[in-house]
Amino acid sequence: MTPELTWFKSSYSDGTGNNCVEAALPAPGEIAIRDSKNPTGPALHLPASAWAPFLAHL
Repeated sequence: MTPELTWFKSSYSDGTGNNCVEAALPAPGEIAIRDSKNPTGPALHLPASAWAPFLAHL
């Protein structure tokens, strides 16, 4: 069984669920991201070192 992740949203989120990405820390050195409008959908798991380049690309 996969442990439940604690997801968090950006402080810039408007609270209505529109166009928001959520992130979680599933393991040391790893980050998971998902679409907040589809919380039961897939999540993208990345090495933590990829987080800054991901944000820079946005």
